[in-house]
Amino acid sequence: MSPPVSKVGAAVAVFAEQATLLADWLQALSDDDRAAPSVLPGWDVRALGAHVLLARDGLAHLRDVTADAPTPVAEYVARYRTAAARIAELTATAAADIAPPEVVARLRDTAEITRYAAGLSDRTVVRAGSGSIGALDWVDTRLLELVVHADDLSHSLPGRDPVPVTRPALRATTRLLAGILAARVPGHSVEVRVPPFAAVQAIPGPRHTRGTPPNVVETDPLTWLRLATGRIGFAAAVAAGQVRASGGRSDLAPYLPVLA
Repeated sequence: MSPPVSKVGAAVAVFAEQATLLADWLQALSDDDRAAPSVLPGWDVRALGAHVLLARDGLAHLRDVTADAPTPVAEYVARYRTAAARIAELTATAAADIAPPEVVARLRDTAEITRYAAGLSDRTVVRAGSGSIGALDWVDTRLLELVVHADDLSHSLPGRDPVPVTRPALRATTRLLAGILAARVPGHSVEVRVPPFAAVQAIPGPRHTRGTPPNVVETDPLTWLRLATGRIGFAAAVAAGQVRASGGRSDLAPYLPVLA
């Protein structure tokens, strides 16, 4: 009988499946598609595709096991801002040095990706670019990079079918971003619902203890992904009917994005 798969191993499997879908989408692009500007200023589609490799190659840090205490994931991702220039430099280098067929091949190399998780327990802590972090949290942050940039790529070429996003990948990223919001602005005055994957209470203020909280924000997973990563604004999403917000404290604009 095979040993049970750890949560880390299961998360890596979700990453591998999503990476394969993105590889298929990238392979179908023409040279003109790759040269088109992406929705991220300063990057064309080719550069954004190469950038995704940073997330994929970052899984190699699963081999850098440490005895250090893990950094809470909300604190860890806040450190990204200080690394923005370095990330842009690495992306430019990858776009110049790695041909599109190699990007596709490396995203499809699921055997190597899966090997990174071999032997890891759910309590494993690893040392990555911005410090120590739980192995499961690290994989989830890499998956978030993969999913949010898949969405960016889809919006960059609206004439093409979007990159498929798997349900497990969307579930993991939705819960990660909701958890970061709750950790950043803890409280019980607002309930944020992203059915069918997440519901958290956040924002300081009066605690509501009976029935439905008076301040509720509800949206779908893809809209939540875009809100939480700064792709769309809260007021615009409410106006477009993508977000339902009720109650006097339900404006999340001061607290978003949680990751940019």
